[in-house]
Order: sequence, then C-alpha cells, then structure tokens
Amino acid sequence: MATSALPDQETAREWLAAMTLIRRFEERAGEMYARAKIGGFLHLSIGEEATIVGSTRALRESDYLVSTYRSHGDALARGTPPGKVMAELFGRADGCSKGHGGSMHMFDAQRRFMGGYGIVGGNLPIAAGIALACDQRRAVSLAGKMNVSIEGTNADGNDEEVTLCTFGDGATNQGTFGETLNLAALWRLPVVFMVINNQFGMGTSLARHSAVTDLQRKGESLGVPGMACDGMDVLDTHRVVSQALAHVREERRPVLVEAVTYRFRGHSMADPEEYRTKEEVAQWRERDPIPAFGALLQEQGMIDAAERERIDEEAVRAVDEAVAFAEESPFPDKKSLYEDVYVLDHQIHGHYHGTPRAPASLDGALDTQARAGGDGQ
Repeated sequence: MATSALPDQETAREWLAAMTLIRRFEERAGEMYARAKIGGFLHLSIGEEATIVGSTRALRESDYLVSTYRSHGDALARGTPPGKVMAELFGRADGCSKGHGGSMHMFDAQRRFMGGYGIVGGNLPIAAGIALACDQRRAVSLAGKMNVSIEGTNADGNDEEVTLCTFGDGATNQGTFGETLNLAALWRLPVVFMVINNQFGMGTSLARHSAVTDLQRKGESLGVPGMACDGMDVLDTHRVVSQALAHVREERRPVLVEAVTYRFRGHSMADPEEYRTKEEVAQWRERDPIPAFGALLQEQGMIDAAERERIDEEAVRAVDEAVAFAEESPFPDKKSLYEDVYVLDHQIHGHYHGTPRAPASLDGALDTQARAGGDGQ
C-alpha cells in the first residue's frame, strides 16, 4: 500500500468496516441475482471498494455524489441503509428508489447521493448542473440577496458545496465528457470528475478503446487539470480526492481524478469474461484492497485478528438483515407506476399516454393498460 498517513484508530476501523460491508453486500447481491430475486442488469463493484470508500470519506455531508450504474457501494458508503439498497435491487416498495429504479438507479437525496445512471457518461452533465446550482446559490448568498439560511452553507453564509462525479474509463470517450468538462472549466464549476479506471470499458481493454491511456490528462486541453491515485489503496485514494476537493472548494475550478483500480467480477452478471485471463484477475487479486488494509491496521496495532473477524461478521449479519428486509418488503402498488416520471400539476399540463386529453387521470391510464393486458407491475 501507499505511504499515506493513517487516520485515527476509530476512523481506520470504520473505513475497513465500510469496505467489508460493500464486499459482502455485493457478493450476496450476486447470489440473489442467480436465484432470480433480482431482475434486469446487475453490476458489482467487487475489487473497487477502496476507490469507493476513499473518495466518499473525503466528502462533507453537504457535498453531492453522482455515480454510475455500478452504484450499490456508493449508496452504502454514503450512508443509505443496506436494507434499502437490497430492497431496491429486489424491486420492492421500501427500496431507496421505491422499487422503481433497480440496480442502476439508486438514489438518496437525503444523503445527497444523486443517483446511479444507466447511460454511460450520462451523469456528467447532471453533475455539472448540480455544481452550477451550488455555484449560483453561493453567489446569491455572498451577494446578500437572500436573508434565509441555505442548507449546506457555513455560518458566514459562504456556500462551499462541491459535487463529486464518478464514471468509468469508457465514459471518457463519450461526447458528454468533453462537452461537460469544457463548460465546467469555462464556468468555473465546483466539481471533481473522477474516472474509475478499472482497465475495461465493458469488455474492451483501455489500450483498445482510448488513444490516451493516461486518463488524468484527458481534461488538460479543456482546461481541467488532472491527478491520479491508486484506486486499490483507500489511503491514497482519500489523500488525492481530498486534495482535489480542497482545490475545487478554494479555487472554484474543476479537477479530473483518475483512480486506477480493477473489478474482480465481470462487467455485469451476464458477462462471460472472455476478454481477460484468469491469470490477470489472479494477479490483481493479490492487491485486494480489503485484506491489504486490514493487514496494515493489524501491523500498526490498531486492530488484531479477532477484531478483523468481528468486522467481517458484522458485515455478514448486516447483509443477512438486508436480505430479510427486502424479502418482507412489498412490491410497489400498480398505482405508483407513473409516479416520479413526469411533473403534471396546475402549472404543467399534460396527459399520460393512453388516457383522454382531459385532465390527466392516473386511474384511467392504469385501466387502459389493464385492458391491454398489463398489470402495472
């Protein structure tokens, strides 16, 4: 591991516990998918736990996090209860997105986790929009044009909210990458763009899909400086992301961080992994961030072998409880099918597809769907 300084004992233990919880949760999610408890796609972050925990622990509670479709670990790291995350995977009403989002669309506004997104690179413009809103609120606050307190501001009224946007190496080839970084630099938006370089864009290796493989440099021509961290090392990740966040908070300019990491499982549960060898995976597994960090804490006398075992047992128990919670949660009512899709109120008029162009009728839409053979679930 890198030579970055260790945090205090309590913090170090919490980081290890957070990474362990993500690992055990993802392993169980894979099992539940194989048992047909989870539908759709399922993208696991096994191997990337240090990147997730190191970056999220650098955030303040008032900061925003925008993630990708590989977002279960981000939700857990940001504080979403495991039961809520598992229930969302199960498509249940008690999920963090009310069972409407599933694996790729985790969301927890209370904890300023603004979602996972299924479209590669689709989250970058959204992150820039959130950063723009934060910057505008800050400008209003500093100008003294608003006498009410703004959530996330300091006592002196200076708004220092920052957005962290994570995405995969494949997303750096999308048009949204260049467009968003250009505007973020032009408008001096408070956002840290973090590319999680796990060596593959789906099944295509980095060297085969990007002419520039030193991804931290991809934003330089757009006015966005880059930094890199060892994404297999929670300490180095936390150190570099903390520096990036501090720079953005002070200078109000975006930064691009490249976290070099590796996913031990396939791109999704449907991935046959024919594009890499077992030997390559085994070589990266030798750098597994969880046992490496646990061993470091044990060497430094912060925990002992029994404590490491207790941390793992706590994680397994939490995941057991999460599965039980998800199993007991009901499926969403069919009347919730159209909720949170469109905004229809006295200011914005419209109608749901399949309903008369009279006042929009949810029940009418469901009745129409029922006659067509759908059940709303």
